[in-house]
Amino acid sequence: YSSKPIGKGVTLRMFVDSNHAGDKVSRRSRTGFVIFLNYGMINWLSKKQSMVETSVFSAEFCAMKHSIENLCGIQYKLRMMAVPIKGASYVYGDNKSVVTNSSKPELTLKKKSNSICYHAVREAVAMGEALIAHIPTKSNLADLFTKVLYGSTRRYLVDNLLYDVFS
Repeated sequence: YSSKPIGKGVTLRMFVDSNHAGDKVSRRSRTGFVIFLNYGMINWLSKKQSMVETSVFSAEFCAMKHSIENLCGIQYKLRMMAVPIKGASYVYGDNKSVVTNSSKPELTLKKKSNSICYHAVREAVAMGEALIAHIPTKSNLADLFTKVLYGSTRRYLVDNLLYDVFS
C-alpha cells in the first residue's frame, strides 16, 4: 500500500434507480445502479430488494443506500491502490424527494427503515464522498437495470451507456 496517490486523478459517476413493487408475484422492488470510472463502466447491479417497501420513496432510498455502499467500497479500493480520486463522486437519481432528503441535514425521517437508509446516505454526503443530484428519468442510465425498456428509450440509454471515448 502506497500512502501517496500516484498518477492522474479519476472521477467516479453513478446512476441509481428503483422500480417500486416491480415483481408481480412478491411485489419486491428492484434496485439498479451503474458506476463509471471516468467514462468506462466498471460496475453495475440489478437486484431484487430484500424487503417489500410500501412506497416509491422507501424503495428509492433503499436503492440509494445500497448503491452508495458499493460506491464507497470502490473508492476505498482505489485509495488502497494509490489511485487519486478527484473530489466527491457524482451520484444521479431520478427521485427528487430522495435527492432533497439526502442533501439537507435538517430534514429527518420518521420510519425506522427509511431513517437507517437516510443516515447511511447522509453520512457519505457529509464526508464529501458523494454529491447527489437529480437527473430526469429519461436520462437515468440505471433504468436499464430496473425495468424492461423498448424502442427509442432503450436505444438512447444503451447508446449513452456505451460511451465511445474516441468519437
